[in-house]
Amino acid sequence: MKPIRDVGVAGYGACIPRYRLPATEVSRVWTRGSARAPIGEKAVPGLDEDVITLSIEAVRNALARARIRDPQEIGAVWVGSESHPYAVKPTGTVVAEAIGTGADVLAADWQFACKAGSEAIQGAIGLVGGGLVPYAVGVGMDTAQGRPGDALEYTAGAGGAAFILGPAESSIAVVEGTFSLVSDTPDFWRKPRSAYPSHGGRFTGEPAYFRHVIGAAERLLDALGRHPTDYAHAVFHQPNNKFPARAARQLGFRPEQMKVGSLCQDVGNTYAGAALLGLTAVLDEAEPGDRVLMVAFGSGAGADAISLKVTERVDGRNLAPTTRQYIARRSPLDYAMYARHRKKLAVGE
Repeated sequence: MKPIRDVGVAGYGACIPRYRLPATEVSRVWTRGSARAPIGEKAVPGLDEDVITLSIEAVRNALARARIRDPQEIGAVWVGSESHPYAVKPTGTVVAEAIGTGADVLAADWQFACKAGSEAIQGAIGLVGGGLVPYAVGVGMDTAQGRPGDALEYTAGAGGAAFILGPAESSIAVVEGTFSLVSDTPDFWRKPRSAYPSHGGRFTGEPAYFRHVIGAAERLLDALGRHPTDYAHAVFHQPNNKFPARAARQLGFRPEQMKVGSLCQDVGNTYAGAALLGLTAVLDEAEPGDRVLMVAFGSGAGADAISLKVTERVDGRNLAPTTRQYIARRSPLDYAMYARHRKKLAVGE
Protein backbone atom coordinates (compact mmCIF):
# COMPACT_ATOMS: atom_id res chain seq x y z
CA MET A 1 0.00 0.00 0.00
CA LYS A 2 1.32 3.42 -0.95
CA PRO A 3 -0.61 6.70 -0.70
CA ILE A 4 -1.26 8.85 -3.76
CA ARG A 5 0.41 11.80 -2.05
CA ASP A 6 3.86 11.20 -0.55
CA VAL A 7 3.67 11.03 3.26
CA GLY A 8 6.28 10.97 5.96
CA VAL A 9 6.93 11.06 9.70
CA ALA A 10 6.88 14.77 10.55
CA GLY A 11 7.60 14.11 14.22
CA TYR A 12 7.86 11.28 16.72
CA GLY A 13 8.04 10.92 20.45
CA ALA A 14 8.50 8.18 23.04
CA CYS A 15 7.33 7.83 26.62
CA ILE A 16 8.47 5.17 29.08
CA PRO A 17 7.56 5.21 32.79
CA ARG A 18 10.38 5.67 35.27
CA TYR A 19 9.72 2.55 37.38
CA ARG A 20 11.37 -0.83 36.61
CA LEU A 21 10.76 -4.35 37.87
CA PRO A 22 13.76 -6.66 37.46
CA ALA A 23 12.74 -10.03 36.02
CA THR A 24 14.70 -11.67 38.83
CA GLU A 25 12.09 -10.29 41.27
CA VAL A 26 9.33 -12.25 39.52
CA SER A 27 11.48 -15.37 39.59
CA ARG A 28 12.32 -14.82 43.27
CA VAL A 29 8.67 -14.61 44.32
CA TRP A 30 7.22 -17.40 42.19
CA THR A 31 10.05 -19.93 41.74
CA ARG A 32 12.50 -19.04 44.56
CA GLY A 33 14.85 -17.79 41.89
CA SER A 34 15.02 -21.05 39.94
CA ALA A 35 13.35 -19.73 36.77
CA ARG A 36 15.61 -18.19 34.16
CA ALA A 37 14.76 -14.52 33.61
CA PRO A 38 13.94 -13.95 29.90
CA ILE A 39 14.83 -10.22 30.02
CA GLY A 40 16.62 -7.82 32.36
CA GLU A 41 13.72 -5.68 33.57
CA LYS A 42 10.44 -4.15 32.47
CA ALA A 43 8.91 -0.69 32.72
CA VAL A 44 6.05 -0.27 35.21
CA PRO A 45 3.60 2.67 35.26
CA GLY A 46 3.37 4.90 38.31
CA LEU A 47 0.21 5.15 40.39
CA ASP A 48 -0.82 8.25 38.43
CA GLU A 49 0.13 6.94 34.95
CA ASP A 50 -2.02 5.22 32.36
CA VAL A 51 -2.30 4.99 28.56
CA ILE A 52 -3.80 8.50 28.42
CA THR A 53 -1.09 10.29 30.41
CA LEU A 54 1.72 8.42 28.67
CA SER A 55 0.20 9.11 25.23
CA ILE A 56 -0.08 12.84 25.95
CA GLU A 57 3.62 13.05 26.82
CA ALA A 58 4.63 11.06 23.72
CA VAL A 59 2.49 13.24 21.43
CA ARG A 60 3.92 16.43 22.94
CA ASN A 61 7.41 15.12 22.19
CA ALA A 62 6.32 14.39 18.62
CA LEU A 63 4.87 17.91 18.25
CA ALA A 64 8.18 19.41 19.36
CA ARG A 65 10.12 17.42 16.76
CA ALA A 66 7.57 18.22 14.04
CA ARG A 67 7.91 21.94 14.83
CA ILE A 68 4.12 22.27 14.73
CA ARG A 69 3.27 25.46 16.61
CA ASP A 70 -0.49 25.29 16.12
CA PRO A 71 -1.91 21.88 17.19
CA GLN A 72 -5.12 22.71 15.32
CA GLU A 73 -3.26 21.75 12.13
CA ILE A 74 -3.68 18.15 13.31
CA GLY A 75 -6.77 16.60 11.74
CA ALA A 76 -6.82 13.22 13.52
CA VAL A 77 -5.67 11.69 16.81
CA TRP A 78 -5.78 7.90 16.88
CA VAL A 79 -4.58 5.84 19.85
CA GLY A 80 -3.90 2.11 19.58
CA SER A 81 -3.76 0.07 22.79
CA GLU A 82 -5.04 -3.03 24.52
CA SER A 83 -5.10 -1.34 27.93
CA HIS A 84 -7.22 1.76 27.43
CA PRO A 85 -8.21 3.17 30.86
CA TYR A 86 -11.94 3.01 30.06
CA ALA A 87 -14.04 0.25 28.52
CA VAL A 88 -16.50 2.90 27.32
CA LYS A 89 -14.89 6.31 26.92
CA PRO A 90 -12.33 7.09 24.23
CA THR A 91 -8.68 7.74 24.94
CA GLY A 92 -8.28 9.71 21.71
CA THR A 93 -10.60 12.55 22.71
CA VAL A 94 -8.72 13.15 25.98
CA VAL A 95 -5.36 13.17 24.20
CA ALA A 96 -6.65 15.50 21.47
CA GLU A 97 -8.01 18.01 23.97
CA ALA A 98 -4.86 17.86 26.11
CA ILE A 99 -2.59 18.74 23.17
CA GLY A 100 -4.92 21.53 22.00
CA THR A 101 -6.26 20.32 18.65
CA GLY A 102 -9.66 21.92 19.21
CA ALA A 103 -12.95 20.14 18.61
CA ASP A 104 -12.66 19.98 14.80
CA VAL A 105 -10.67 16.75 14.78
CA LEU A 106 -11.11 13.03 14.21
CA ALA A 107 -10.44 11.06 17.38
CA ALA A 108 -10.70 7.33 17.89
CA ASP A 109 -9.23 4.30 19.67
CA TRP A 110 -7.77 1.36 17.76
CA GLN A 111 -7.60 -2.28 18.80
CA PHE A 112 -5.63 -5.21 17.38
CA ALA A 113 -3.53 -6.44 20.29
CA CYS A 114 0.11 -5.38 19.85
CA LYS A 115 -0.30 -3.93 16.36
CA ALA A 116 -3.00 -1.45 17.33
CA GLY A 117 -0.42 1.35 17.18
CA SER A 118 0.88 0.50 13.71
CA GLU A 119 -2.73 0.28 12.52
CA ALA A 120 -3.31 3.81 13.80
CA ILE A 121 -0.21 4.93 11.89
CA GLN A 122 -1.43 3.27 8.69
CA GLY A 123 -4.77 5.03 9.08
CA ALA A 124 -2.96 8.34 9.56
CA ILE A 125 -0.88 7.67 6.42
CA GLY A 126 -4.11 7.16 4.47
CA LEU A 127 -5.72 10.37 5.73
CA VAL A 128 -2.70 12.53 4.97
CA GLY A 129 -1.95 10.72 1.72
CA GLY A 130 -5.52 11.27 0.54
CA GLY A 131 -5.28 14.99 1.29
CA LEU A 132 -8.08 14.87 3.87
CA VAL A 133 -5.99 16.40 6.68
CA PRO A 134 -2.60 18.17 6.82
CA TYR A 135 -1.33 16.14 9.78
CA ALA A 136 -2.55 13.06 11.68
CA VAL A 137 -1.33 11.42 14.89
CA GLY A 138 -0.93 7.67 15.39
CA VAL A 139 -0.08 6.40 18.89
CA GLY A 140 0.81 2.94 20.18
CA MET A 141 0.80 2.83 23.98
CA ASP A 142 0.18 0.18 26.63
CA THR A 143 0.39 -0.56 30.33
CA ALA A 144 0.44 -4.31 29.76
CA GLN A 145 -0.76 -6.83 32.33
CA GLY A 146 0.44 -10.36 33.02
CA ARG A 147 -1.20 -12.88 35.33
CA PRO A 148 0.82 -13.22 38.58
CA GLY A 149 3.37 -16.00 38.15
CA ASP A 150 2.62 -16.42 34.43
CA ALA A 151 5.34 -16.22 31.77
CA LEU A 152 3.85 -12.91 30.61
CA GLU A 153 4.48 -11.28 33.97
CA TYR A 154 8.21 -11.30 33.31
CA THR A 155 7.88 -9.22 30.15
CA ALA A 156 4.54 -7.30 30.14
CA GLY A 157 5.85 -3.73 30.30
CA ALA A 158 4.57 -0.18 29.84
CA GLY A 159 5.30 2.62 27.40
CA GLY A 160 5.01 3.44 23.73
CA ALA A 161 5.36 6.08 21.06
CA ALA A 162 3.52 8.67 18.99
CA PHE A 163 4.05 9.56 15.33
CA ILE A 164 2.79 12.61 13.47
CA LEU A 165 2.26 11.86 9.78
CA GLY A 166 2.44 14.79 7.38
CA PRO A 167 3.65 15.91 3.92
CA ALA A 168 6.82 14.15 2.79
CA GLU A 169 8.60 17.43 2.06
CA SER A 170 8.49 18.40 5.75
CA SER A 171 9.22 14.97 7.21
CA ILE A 172 11.99 13.32 9.17
CA ALA A 173 11.44 10.05 7.29
CA VAL A 174 9.38 9.35 4.15
CA VAL A 175 7.02 6.36 4.00
CA GLU A 176 8.02 4.19 1.02
CA GLY A 177 5.23 1.66 1.47
CA THR A 178 3.33 -0.52 3.91
CA PHE A 179 1.85 -4.02 3.85
CA SER A 180 -0.47 -5.92 6.21
CA LEU A 181 -1.08 -9.65 6.65
CA VAL A 182 -3.81 -11.03 8.96
CA SER A 183 -5.52 -14.32 9.83
CA ASP A 184 -7.78 -15.76 12.52
CA THR A 185 -5.13 -17.33 14.75
CA PRO A 186 -6.16 -17.89 18.42
CA ASP A 187 -2.76 -17.37 20.02
CA PHE A 188 -3.58 -14.71 22.63
CA TRP A 189 -6.87 -13.31 23.95
CA ARG A 190 -8.67 -11.69 26.88
CA LYS A 191 -12.41 -12.10 27.39
CA PRO A 192 -14.71 -9.41 28.85
CA ARG A 193 -14.31 -9.02 32.62
CA SER A 194 -11.06 -11.02 32.59
CA ALA A 195 -8.29 -9.17 34.40
CA TYR A 196 -5.49 -10.95 32.58
CA PRO A 197 -4.93 -12.27 29.05
CA SER A 198 -4.50 -15.93 28.13
CA HIS A 199 -2.04 -17.26 25.58
CA GLY A 200 -1.34 -20.38 23.57
CA GLY A 201 2.19 -21.03 24.84
CA ARG A 202 4.44 -22.19 22.00
CA PHE A 203 1.57 -21.60 19.59
CA THR A 204 2.26 -17.86 19.92
CA GLY A 205 5.50 -18.35 17.96
CA GLU A 206 4.41 -20.74 15.22
CA PRO A 207 2.09 -20.25 13.47
CA ALA A 208 1.32 -16.81 14.94
CA TYR A 209 4.33 -14.49 15.23
CA PHE A 210 6.69 -15.92 12.62
CA ARG A 211 4.15 -16.62 9.90
CA HIS A 212 2.77 -13.09 10.00
CA VAL A 213 5.94 -11.07 10.69
CA ILE A 214 8.02 -12.87 8.08
CA GLY A 215 5.14 -12.96 5.58
CA ALA A 216 4.36 -9.22 5.85
CA ALA A 217 8.05 -8.29 5.62
CA GLU A 218 8.70 -10.52 2.61
CA ARG A 219 5.69 -9.21 0.69
CA LEU A 220 6.55 -5.58 1.35
CA LEU A 221 10.17 -6.07 0.34
CA ASP A 222 9.05 -7.86 -2.82
CA ALA A 223 6.54 -5.11 -3.70
CA LEU A 224 9.19 -2.42 -3.27
CA GLY A 225 11.96 -4.38 -4.98
CA ARG A 226 14.08 -4.14 -1.85
CA HIS A 227 16.43 -6.56 -0.07
CA PRO A 228 17.59 -6.72 3.57
CA THR A 229 20.94 -5.30 2.49
CA ASP A 230 19.16 -2.08 1.42
CA TYR A 231 18.31 -1.29 5.05
CA ALA A 232 20.49 0.27 7.73
CA HIS A 233 18.04 -0.74 10.47
CA ALA A 234 15.26 -3.25 11.05
CA VAL A 235 12.77 -3.29 13.94
CA PHE A 236 10.39 -6.14 14.73
CA HIS A 237 7.76 -6.58 17.43
CA GLN A 238 9.56 -7.58 20.62
CA PRO A 239 7.54 -9.92 22.87
CA ASN A 240 10.90 -11.28 24.06
CA ASN A 241 14.52 -11.26 22.93
CA LYS A 242 14.40 -14.47 20.88
CA PHE A 243 11.48 -13.97 18.48
CA PRO A 244 12.70 -10.82 16.67
CA ALA A 245 16.26 -12.19 16.40
CA ARG A 246 14.98 -15.39 14.79
CA ALA A 247 12.66 -13.53 12.39
CA ALA A 248 15.55 -11.28 11.35
CA ARG A 249 17.82 -14.25 10.61
CA GLN A 250 15.15 -15.96 8.52
CA LEU A 251 14.63 -12.79 6.49
CA GLY A 252 18.35 -12.25 5.97
CA PHE A 253 19.01 -9.29 8.29
CA ARG A 254 22.27 -9.07 10.21
CA PRO A 255 22.44 -8.65 14.02
CA GLU A 256 23.96 -5.17 13.67
CA GLN A 257 20.87 -4.00 11.73
CA MET A 258 18.74 -4.96 14.75
CA LYS A 259 20.92 -3.57 17.53
CA VAL A 260 19.63 0.00 17.88
CA GLY A 261 15.91 -0.85 17.94
CA SER A 262 16.12 -3.81 20.35
CA LEU A 263 14.68 -2.58 23.66
CA CYS A 264 12.87 -5.57 25.21
CA GLN A 265 15.81 -6.35 27.51
CA ASP A 266 15.44 -2.93 29.17
CA VAL A 267 11.68 -2.15 29.15
CA GLY A 268 9.90 -5.44 28.43
CA ASN A 269 7.16 -6.04 25.88
CA THR A 270 5.22 -2.79 25.67
CA TYR A 271 2.57 -4.45 23.48
CA ALA A 272 1.13 -1.81 21.10
CA GLY A 273 4.20 0.33 21.73
CA ALA A 274 6.87 -2.37 21.31
CA ALA A 275 7.83 -2.05 17.64
CA LEU A 276 7.05 1.67 17.67
CA LEU A 277 9.42 2.30 20.59
CA GLY A 278 12.11 0.44 18.69
CA LEU A 279 11.47 2.70 15.70
CA THR A 280 11.87 5.84 17.83
CA ALA A 281 15.22 4.56 19.11
CA VAL A 282 16.33 4.03 15.51
CA LEU A 283 15.18 7.49 14.39
CA ASP A 284 17.12 8.95 17.32
CA GLU A 285 20.36 7.68 15.72
CA ALA A 286 19.65 7.15 11.99
CA GLU A 287 21.46 9.17 9.34
CA PRO A 288 19.95 10.88 6.27
CA GLY A 289 19.51 8.32 3.49
CA ASP A 290 19.15 5.35 5.88
CA ARG A 291 16.29 2.98 5.17
CA VAL A 292 14.38 1.48 8.09
CA LEU A 293 12.05 -1.53 8.07
CA MET A 294 9.56 -1.84 10.92
CA VAL A 295 7.25 -4.84 11.36
CA ALA A 296 4.66 -4.78 14.15
CA PHE A 297 2.77 -7.91 15.21
CA GLY A 298 -0.61 -8.28 16.85
CA SER A 299 -2.04 -11.46 18.31
CA GLY A 300 -5.22 -12.73 16.82
CA ALA A 301 -3.22 -12.40 14.46
CA GLY A 302 -1.56 -10.03 12.00
CA ALA A 303 1.49 -7.97 11.09
CA ASP A 304 2.04 -4.49 9.61
CA ALA A 305 5.29 -3.83 7.74
CA ILE A 306 6.37 -0.25 6.99
CA SER A 307 9.42 0.90 5.01
CA LEU A 308 10.86 4.36 5.71
CA LYS A 309 13.72 6.45 4.30
CA VAL A 310 15.32 9.03 6.61
CA THR A 311 15.68 12.62 5.32
CA GLU A 312 17.90 15.60 6.12
CA ARG A 313 15.23 16.96 8.50
CA VAL A 314 16.17 14.32 11.07
CA ASP A 315 18.32 17.01 12.71
CA GLY A 316 15.18 18.12 14.59
CA ARG A 317 15.23 15.00 16.74
CA ASN A 318 17.13 16.83 19.50
CA LEU A 319 14.03 18.91 20.27
CA ALA A 320 12.66 16.20 22.61
CA PRO A 321 14.08 13.50 24.93
CA THR A 322 15.50 10.43 23.19
CA THR A 323 14.21 6.94 23.85
CA ARG A 324 17.51 5.94 25.43
CA GLN A 325 17.21 8.88 27.83
CA TYR A 326 13.82 7.54 28.94
CA ILE A 327 15.37 4.10 29.45
CA ALA A 328 18.23 5.54 31.50
CA ARG A 329 15.75 7.39 33.75
CA ARG A 330 14.85 4.49 36.03
CA SER A 331 13.78 3.69 39.58
CA PRO A 332 13.75 -0.02 40.51
CA LEU A 333 10.84 -1.60 42.40
CA ASP A 334 10.60 -4.78 44.43
CA TYR A 335 7.70 -7.15 43.80
CA ALA A 336 5.60 -5.76 46.66
CA MET A 337 5.70 -2.20 45.31
CA TYR A 338 5.10 -3.52 41.79
CA ALA A 339 1.96 -5.32 43.05
CA ARG A 340 0.75 -2.05 44.55
CA HIS A 341 1.45 -0.07 41.38
CA ARG A 342 -0.37 -2.60 39.20
CA LYS A 343 -3.27 -3.01 41.67
CA LYS A 344 -2.73 -6.75 41.94
CA LEU A 345 -3.91 -6.83 45.56
CA ALA A 346 -7.66 -6.94 46.23
CA VAL A 347 -8.40 -4.84 49.32
CA GLY A 348 -11.71 -5.52 51.11
CA GLU A 349 -14.08 -2.95 52.60
